[in-house]
Amino acid sequence: MSVLTREEAQIRARLIEVHRYTIDLDLTRGDELFGSTTTIRFSAREAGADTFVELDPAVVHRAVLDGDELDLAAVAAPLADGRLPLTALAEGAHELRVETDMRYSRTGEGMHRFTDPADGETYLYTMCCSTDAGAVFTAFDQPDLKAVFDVRVTAPSEWTVLGNGIATRVGDPAEGRWELASTPPISTYLVALAAGPYHSVRTEHAGLPFGLHVRRSLAPHLEDDAEELFDITRRCFDRYHELFEEPYPFDSYDQAFVPEFNAGAMENPGLVTFRDEFIYRSAVTDAERQTRAMVIAHEMAHMWFGDLVTMTWWDDLWLNESFAEYMGYQVLTETTRHTDIWADFGVRRKNWGYDADQRPSTHPVAPAPEQVPDTAAALLNFDGISYAKGASALRQLVTWLGEKDFLAGINRHFARHRFGNATLADFIDSLAHGSDRDVPGWADRWLRTTGVDTLTPVVTTQGDRWTAEIRHDGGGDGPVPTPRPHRIAIGLYDHEPAAAHQLVLRQRVEAELTGTEPALTLTFTGPRPDLLLLNDGDLSYAKVRLDPGSWKAVVRSLSGLPEAVSRAVVWNAARDMVRDGELPPTDYLDAVRAHLPHETDIAIVQGVLAFARTQVADRYLPACRRPAALATLNATCRDLLRRTEDNSGPGLRLAAVRTFIDSATAPAGLSDWLDGDTVPGGPLLDPELRWQILGRLAVLGAIGPAGIEAELARDSSATGHEGAARCRAALPDPEAKRAAWDALFGTGADELSNHLVTATATGFWQPEHHDLLADYLPRYFPAAAEVAARRGPAIADAVARYGFPTTVDSRTLELGEEWLRRDDLLPALHRRLADQLDDLRRALRVRRKEERGSEA
Repeated sequence: MSVLTREEAQIRARLIEVHRYTIDLDLTRGDELFGSTTTIRFSAREAGADTFVELDPAVVHRAVLDGDELDLAAVAAPLADGRLPLTALAEGAHELRVETDMRYSRTGEGMHRFTDPADGETYLYTMCCSTDAGAVFTAFDQPDLKAVFDVRVTAPSEWTVLGNGIATRVGDPAEGRWELASTPPISTYLVALAAGPYHSVRTEHAGLPFGLHVRRSLAPHLEDDAEELFDITRRCFDRYHELFEEPYPFDSYDQAFVPEFNAGAMENPGLVTFRDEFIYRSAVTDAERQTRAMVIAHEMAHMWFGDLVTMTWWDDLWLNESFAEYMGYQVLTETTRHTDIWADFGVRRKNWGYDADQRPSTHPVAPAPEQVPDTAAALLNFDGISYAKGASALRQLVTWLGEKDFLAGINRHFARHRFGNATLADFIDSLAHGSDRDVPGWADRWLRTTGVDTLTPVVTTQGDRWTAEIRHDGGGDGPVPTPRPHRIAIGLYDHEPAAAHQLVLRQRVEAELTGTEPALTLTFTGPRPDLLLLNDGDLSYAKVRLDPGSWKAVVRSLSGLPEAVSRAVVWNAARDMVRDGELPPTDYLDAVRAHLPHETDIAIVQGVLAFARTQVADRYLPACRRPAALATLNATCRDLLRRTEDNSGPGLRLAAVRTFIDSATAPAGLSDWLDGDTVPGGPLLDPELRWQILGRLAVLGAIGPAGIEAELARDSSATGHEGAARCRAALPDPEAKRAAWDALFGTGADELSNHLVTATATGFWQPEHHDLLADYLPRYFPAAAEVAARRGPAIADAVARYGFPTTVDSRTLELGEEWLRRDDLLPALHRRLADQLDDLRRALRVRRKEERGSEA
């Protein structure tokens, strides 16, 4: 698709108003193309206006404007670039009709087509966000040209059709014709369709039809979880109606779990689409169920934040994502059994924001318009800043402003802009209207700046008094000075006399750092606490440090902190200190070994194990010390398994087994597991665990192609095919590596779907295979650039995120930096490679410091 600039969008929004789309889709034309006929009714505000519509067709059959055929040959060049010009428009009403054939997608963009290997059934769904509407229908594709949508579909007679409005069969059922109810005014990127022999579970709530939909091969697993999914949905729906004065604005609420989806979910009004990995066919931890519940709550929040009131341009993406992220976590905490989910946010989600905010590619939560000059730049901002940092900033805003004023401002915003568009200025005005706080000033310092503040305590004792000086260092740049204001809690903890490794809260002190002074000094009477914990409760967004006395207490008693969110703050502090070179990676592993076997919060266990395994062991420690690190993790996991032998913590056991498998340095034991039904001392051996074991055995060279094919015969599902692709690519065999490379980058690569690209790329690079893969390293960057240019942003992101070399050395860095100097890289690829290379620089700094420390 062509790239739309902000200036072009502003001009077009001034020139025209779009009223209604009528879209006819024919899904019966074969495996490659579908028919798409679009009629758009719009008005031009001035005579002689020139504008255009976006479309990405295989063939344009006809284009008719106000009854006159357009000369398609005369506009062949712009059509090739995805635009149909509309010139010299008269002032007033117009009707454009465009008849096309469109291509099905294999990349999760536009109209994605998937054939389930489990039963041969075919499924379709759309993903129009953020700029792919034109791959489904002809569109004025920008968020502030909202319109009513009428959609008609012709599909195979046995299929179900779902869309933004309630879908109804019309005419002879054998003809497979469907009509969708008219929508209220919505943006083009929110138009959605799903079609195929979906299995559906339906109910009603608050007078609205609710539905859950999944491909037939996953039907038993949906049936198992349907009541849990509906319960979460109902609870969130009811809570949002308590918080928001504006009622749910659409006619139904369907949730479709679709195959090979790139994102976690998409907030299409009335038809939310989710990746179907959320329909679990194997055991999962409670933290993973919690994540699924959060995504449900997040997407439902979008019905108001994003769908009812939509950003004017993509610079205000945060108005969608930050709010949905914050509200999703908060509403889940208030209405479900997942009452500790903010600990999950802190230890697993928030780090996404912290890491992104310390890279050169960071940007403000609310970037200036000139920082998002076009849709290609906008696509890059679906990141940890717009989601996790933005949600953290909003949580701090609620703490700073007060929940009552915050909710009043939100409801004022909805009332002012319902079914319209809004900007940051509009939102700040709605918040500030009923508050005596300087909301615009807060927004300038929090939303218009970059980087992470650091809060460091310096504790001194004198007689019967002690003083805590909280030093406040700004972490980034912006149009106004940093650091930012913070309203935080400071936890003062002492060891429990009767339980040497338990910490008890002595006092929690509220403190406000204005950001105008470099430090805040607090004085207390009595003995100093064993642990002084800044940002206790995790209500702000800042890196925190521990004074020496507090670190000593943490080393002794981290797992003895009474609240999960406090433990998450400490684990994050340790993680940040490792990344910043202030804590040796081995000290972090020592803390893992000492305290993780006693941890009860599964989200913390999974988050800490993931960082220890993928970053500390694989990247931050010298290669010669990796086996010892993996052995430490294996011993930790064995302790977790022993602690939960009575099945008191099935999620903890599952998390331990997964990391135990991934940390194995020899095949002994793992191969034998495949012959049984359970992991000894662990959970049932379900399909996902079997593929994980095979993947590790493949890396270690303990299984060959025949073993992989035998497992694929046992599990021929889509997930099985992905597992097989990952295992084949992980084999330490030159021919297997050549085949995987050709699948990713060779002439047949365009046939590989987005998920099979991810699976193959994930298997290819392994720390154990560096010597075998040495010749592929200089080939990687040109190959990634070529396939990204050919296949687009989704594949670009996959080959750079999952297919980036695992080598931690200066050669990789030099080769990557050379390619980044090119000016012809696809923006999605350039951004992902830039982030990977910055992470590599950080890993090299940490590793070299660790090597120097070892030599000393």
